[in-house]
Amino acid sequence: QVQLVESGGGLVQPGGSLRLSCAASGSIFSMLVMGWYRQAPGKQRELVAAMSSGGSTNYQDSVKGRFTISRDNAKNTVYLQMNSLKPEDTAVYYCHAKDVLVGLDYWAQGTQVTVSS
Repeated sequence: QVQLVESGGGLVQPGGSLRLSCAASGSIFSMLVMGWYRQAPGKQRELVAAMSSGGSTNYQDSVKGRFTISRDNAKNTVYLQMNSLKPEDTAVYYCHAKDVLVGLDYWAQGTQVTVSS
C-alpha cells in the first residue's frame, strides 16, 4: 500500500510559477513510476508528466518547456515545477504512483491550481 500526500497548490497570476510536491510512503519509492495528472472542470483527467524509476520522463505537449518533473528518492518525494503558467493550466492536480511489480495504481487527494489575474 502506498500513501501519497500532496502540497503546493494555490492561486497564481498568468506567467507565474508554482511547485507541487508529493511525498510517498509505504513502498520502495525508487521502484515506483511517479506522475502528475490534472483534471479541469468538465474535462477528463489527463497526464501532465511522468517519471520512471530510471529517470525517463514524459510530458504532455502543452506543458513541454514549462513544466519539469523531478524526484528525490532519498526524500521519497516527486515534484512538479510549473513555470510560465497559463489560465488553461487551471485544474486539480493529482499525484500518481504506479507500483509496476504488483500492478497497482495509487492517487493523492488532489490539489487545486488556479491561474488567474
